[in-house]
Amino acid sequence: MAVWQTDAVVIGAGVVGLAVGRSLAMAGHETVVLERHNLIGSETSARNSEVIHAGIYYPPGSLKAQACVRGKALLYEYLRARNLPHRQIGKLIVAGSRADEEALDEIAQRSVANEVSDLERLTASAVHELAPDVRAESALFSPSTGIIDSHQYMLSLQADLEAAGGVLALASQVTGGQVSASGDHRIEVNGGDELSCGLLVNCAGLDAASTWNALGAGSGCPAQHFAVGHYYSYSGRARFNHLIYPTPVPGGLGIHATLDMGGQVRFGPDVRWLESPNYDFDDSRRVEFAEAIERYYPGLDRSRLAPAYTGVRPKISGPGEPSADFRVLSASEHGLAGFVSLHGIESPGLTSSLALAERIVSLV
Repeated sequence: MAVWQTDAVVIGAGVVGLAVGRSLAMAGHETVVLERHNLIGSETSARNSEVIHAGIYYPPGSLKAQACVRGKALLYEYLRARNLPHRQIGKLIVAGSRADEEALDEIAQRSVANEVSDLERLTASAVHELAPDVRAESALFSPSTGIIDSHQYMLSLQADLEAAGGVLALASQVTGGQVSASGDHRIEVNGGDELSCGLLVNCAGLDAASTWNALGAGSGCPAQHFAVGHYYSYSGRARFNHLIYPTPVPGGLGIHATLDMGGQVRFGPDVRWLESPNYDFDDSRRVEFAEAIERYYPGLDRSRLAPAYTGVRPKISGPGEPSADFRVLSASEHGLAGFVSLHGIESPGLTSSLALAERIVSLV
């Protein structure tokens, strides 16, 4: 068994892990990013709506709000500087009832508290001008919301990591180890070789809790929950030039209409709770799914919906519980020097990736 020494180890090569690894390497740390799969970003980072969020939903002062607003600015700057695929197309959050109107009021108030000042309230006629096929009593328009090619973004982060001297190790499963209060951390990989480091960041996403336990980090790990969301593609073209969202639902932002970089429409995700991650597509609730879309898009042709993919959210709040904030646990919480563990990094994790990396470098 070989023991390898390095400055920093990041566990997980999803979008946040790659951003963290890149930032650590660019800060001068000899960095290794471990990924258990044979490719980067194959779980949460590859199975989402690929939306750049504005930062309007999250409680003022929360880490989600702070990281999303800061991350949005950093991400647009990064994408423009590197000419990576993205479009700032804006989104409509639509209200079809009095309860929805009240939800829009709350979102508008939160956006102001989160220093997102570009939201615009629209009447039904204004909504019709922007999106003739959408039915709404009123809406909020978020012009700073956008879409991104998440894989191209992750490939760019990987290139930055490697250009700064960092190493990406694929097919490298963390199977054990021990974190230490002194900052002398050991990580067992694939049941054999060990890495020793002074800085260790757990960005394992869906495996964050099991990785915490494998490293012997002790008590204090947030409870792990999983929710799967289904996405349907829509053949042909719908006349949407913006993203269309309903008001939020428990566990998510509601079944919304998004566009990919080629202009293709897809709908999703719903929220279904799981005991463990499972990517099987359950088409049994297609009618219920379609009815949710028809509340704001009555012209939906159900025959054009086709199962596309599913994504599993790494949640730390369960069914019936309020949505939890991101958790970034450092020595001030667990007493283990040089160890940072991220939990519940669901949406807006993609948007927040560079801001979370910035925060973690400042912590270590």
